[in-house]
Order: sequence, then C-alpha cells, then structure tokens
Amino acid sequence: MKLTKYPVLAAALAAVAVLPACTETKTAAGTEAAAATAAVAADSAETAATPTAGNATAASLNNGSPATIPASQRADAATILGRKQVPILCYHQIRDWKSSDSKGAKDYIIPVAQFKAQMKMLADSGYHAILPDQLYAYLTTGAPLPSKPVMLTFDDTDLDQFTVARPTLEKYGFKGVYFIMTVSLGRPRYMSKAQVKQLSDEGNVIGSHTWDHHNVKKYQGQDWVTQIEKPTKTLEEITGKKVNYFAYPFGLWNPEAIPELKKRGMDAAFILAEKRDQQDPLFTVRRIIASGYWSPRTLHNNMVQSF
Repeated sequence: MKLTKYPVLAAALAAVAVLPACTETKTAAGTEAAAATAAVAADSAETAATPTAGNATAASLNNGSPATIPASQRADAATILGRKQVPILCYHQIRDWKSSDSKGAKDYIIPVAQFKAQMKMLADSGYHAILPDQLYAYLTTGAPLPSKPVMLTFDDTDLDQFTVARPTLEKYGFKGVYFIMTVSLGRPRYMSKAQVKQLSDEGNVIGSHTWDHHNVKKYQGQDWVTQIEKPTKTLEEITGKKVNYFAYPFGLWNPEAIPELKKRGMDAAFILAEKRDQQDPLFTVRRIIASGYWSPRTLHNNMVQSF
C-alpha cells in the first residue's frame, strides 16, 4: 500500500508498472484511530491471553500449522471473538522522509531511526514477536502465547523491509510476517525472489498480498485466479512452503471474499483497524498501521488502546 501517486498498472505482467495508492480507499492514522476506537468498544468483553514464561521463544511455542489442528478441536466464532486480541502492527515503507512526501504519505513511511526505536521499545518492554500459526492455535484452541505477544507484519514487498527491517528484527530475536505482492518482485526498490526465499528460510512467514494490490471488493470471475491463486502458487514455488495467510489490499474486505479465500487454501486473513466479522473472525484479524509520526511511546499507547 502506497500513498505516493502512481500510474495504473499495466494488464500484462511484463509491462512496466508501479503500485496503486493506498489513499484510493483509505485515509491514514486519524481515520484508522477512530475505527480502532470503535472496534475496541465492540470487543471490550474479551478475556485475557494465557501467558507463559517471559523468555519463551517463538520456536518453543509454535503449536503447529492449522492443518495439524482437527476441525473438531477448533473453537467457534463466539469463542474466538471472546479471546483477547493480540497487537498486530502493519508496516509499509521504512525510509527517511523526502521533501516530496505528502503529509498523508508520512503515515505509511516510517523513518529508519524511528522504526529502530520502536523495535527497541518492544524488546525493552518485554514483548515477544509471534507468528500466524501461533496466533491461529491460540484463537482456535486457546493454546498459550508468550507474555506480551505482538505480531510484526510488512506489506507490499518493499526492499527496505529486507535491508532495514530484517536486520533490526534479528537484533532483538524477532520474526516477522511479510505479505508479498508478486507483481513487484525483482523490480527496482522491491525485493527479489531470492530475498523472499531468504526471509522464509530464516524463519519469517511469507503471506499473500495479491498480484497487483487490486481491491478485493471489486473481484469478479477470473480475478480470484489472477489475484490469489497464481500469486499464492508463485510464493509457494519460491519458498517451498505452503502459503496460507492473506492480507487484504487497503485492509478492505467483504463477506463474499471469505469463502473464495478458503477455497484457495487460506486459513486466516488480515484487515486493518475495523470491526471483525462476527461469523468468520479468523478472516478479519485486526491490525493497526504503525504511523511514521508515532514515537515509541505513542506506538505503545496505540497498541494498548487498540487491542
């Protein structure tokens, strides 16, 4: 998701094109904060997560993939909605601001020093980065999570997620979730297939973020093949692993999308700071955008208030 203005993507994969603007359908932090407040009120009855030892690692708490959890043991929607939400942060570009960046764009562009300070705050505050399989097991079975869990997610395949975010996360023993848009693979300023594979090999999770960031609410017919099936297959070929988590472009979804995603092998999908679907909360897992304007303290305050 980008705020910068780009031309429309060419229809053919070989055509030279860049990515659509995130502001096409989403405003930045102000609107999201209001949505988050409403969502928090709607979910105020949630119960607390079950903590484990503070030094537990992601590896020791990995409860297996969704495929290892029998359907008969998975909680119903009401139970899932009743569990305390885990803070999930969404990042986009990680680079210093330019004079050409608009005020709105800066919500989605976090300066390098600011990003590093946010990660340090999480580590110093005792947060433990978890991965989607752990979240899925917690939501569906009540499996324990480490104390102060947080999930770190990155959208759109930006190269700075590999060159800046990856080593910063490694410094604190964190792993992340990278939602890849396959149209941008190998293009200038974006990650290569080899870099995506490296992230996966190092224990990070690779998820799908469509082919070219097309709004899911507008899909018809073959769009599901172009935007979901083919990109997912591409990512599975790159990583050698099943891809079963999805992030909606712009955070936008509709109930009609959920069965289509299930049909194509997805076990959960991520939105932004909106109210979760009451029938299928696993396909409307909430995240908040970590604004480029937020100091570490402001980030922490928003995490506490939103989740």
